[in-house]
Amino acid sequence: MGDSTATADLDVALEKHRTELTGYCYRMLGSSFEAEDAVQDTLVRAWRSYDKFEGRSSLRSWLYRIATNVCLDMLTAGNKRARPMDLTESTPLAQAALAPRPDHTWLEPVPDARVLPTVGDPAEAAVAKESIRLAFMAALQQLPAKQRAVLILREVLAWKASEVAELLDTTVASVNSALQRARATLAERADASPEGAVSDPLDEEQRKLLERYVKAFEGYDMTALTALLHEDAVMTMPPFDLWLRGPADITGFMATLGASCAGSRLLPVQVNGLPGFAHYKPDPENGGFVPWAVQALELSDGRITGFHCFLDTKRWFPLFGLPLHLEAEAGEVEQGG
Repeated sequence: MGDSTATADLDVALEKHRTELTGYCYRMLGSSFEAEDAVQDTLVRAWRSYDKFEGRSSLRSWLYRIATNVCLDMLTAGNKRARPMDLTESTPLAQAALAPRPDHTWLEPVPDARVLPTVGDPAEAAVAKESIRLAFMAALQQLPAKQRAVLILREVLAWKASEVAELLDTTVASVNSALQRARATLAERADASPEGAVSDPLDEEQRKLLERYVKAFEGYDMTALTALLHEDAVMTMPPFDLWLRGPADITGFMATLGASCAGSRLLPVQVNGLPGFAHYKPDPENGGFVPWAVQALELSDGRITGFHCFLDTKRWFPLFGLPLHLEAEAGEVEQGG
């Protein structure tokens, strides 16, 4: 009887850390699905080798050590996930062509609830949220894997240099030096957080901006939409490598290649610490609405600066717990509510 109780207790103790470990692995890997695999692997390894865990460190730091090793192993292939604007120049609308790249190319979106544990301290919660935003995540992906781990542990999770050194089996001096190099790389990419202006929770101005956006998008009113977009606003649509800059090209694309999105429905979602929407477009064959994209919006100074549409709905909608069909009435009701 003792054994089964101990096993159940261990399961509960390990499970308590799942969300924060998923957040850590997501920041390391840039993929929501790989992060979940890495955490599963971490918990299985911890479970199997628990009898060797001597309690010299806390269970939490032991789990982070295992998770770090799992992520470093997964990153040895050297794959860096990116956003479309990290890979190519923007395309003028006249040359817009939709060329997909393989899944492993792209930085993936993640639902906030899967990677942000509930914490009492608002400042800590704000840092955690900022550190999963798309621009910061893309900047992290540019760092060598060990520097990435050091930066996340020190700056996001607020570990002491000595704790990180112990976790990585290295010296405090080498941790400090890795952190300096990582900070320098991020500083060079000063564009790493142009959307830092998203407050948490959203302020009144940002809520009104989103309400106007929903109205403009659902009404497919390009004039109203143009007024909400920053002059340097960027639109991306992974898995396509095309990206567009500026209201004229973005609304021009929506009015031509994207014209079938007229009459769409948007349902709010929390994605990558940003306001977002599940975008359903009309289903002419069966009525109602079908999934089209998970949108993540970057806001700054009362305008939309980033409009990121993740189109692989078979992967994203189940991950966000979203239905794969909306009835026409339900769409109307949900939006009104």
